[in-house]
Amino acid sequence: MIMCISPMLYSQSVYKIYESKDIDMKLSGTSTLHKWTMDTKTFDGDGQFNFKPGTSDILISIKNLNFSLAVQDLKSGEKGLDKNAYKALKSDQYKDIDYKLTSAIVSPGTGNKYLVKTHGNLTIAGVTKQIIMDIACIVNKDGTITCTGSYKLEMTDYQVKPPTFMLGAMKTGDAITLDFTLVYKK
Repeated sequence: MIMCISPMLYSQSVYKIYESKDIDMKLSGTSTLHKWTMDTKTFDGDGQFNFKPGTSDILISIKNLNFSLAVQDLKSGEKGLDKNAYKALKSDQYKDIDYKLTSAIVSPGTGNKYLVKTHGNLTIAGVTKQIIMDIACIVNKDGTITCTGSYKLEMTDYQVKPPTFMLGAMKTGDAITLDFTLVYKK
């Protein structure tokens, strides 16, 4: 008896976040005093991108996508703001902010651009919530994949008390935005 196992219908490749000048992740929000932004270029993660057979640029699915960043790598340029943010995010107890993809639907755009509707789990300060987020992906000529996205959330949804300072006279808003540009390389 001869058994035949058919080859996979697509090409799978595992990619890691590639440290380049193009990667960036920001948390931003408002306070009674001014808008604020905390930024980092230090994080890691990986993804499994699947391409049409025989191609390396026609993306058909994403089976895995995750990233992780150390809370204390986020910097605003203001030590007091950073200190209050780290305390609010419970960074002594929960060191990282993590995202793990649970499912994705890839829609082709023009050329090498794709819109990916994702479902995943975002963990902040030890609290995990299921989120839906759109990510724009570009398959670059050098084989890297650039993923950009933005997600708005309420800190209190993650049991994070918005920081206050100056004995409570100044307060940050509950709403914050997570913006990112990640470059994945095979």
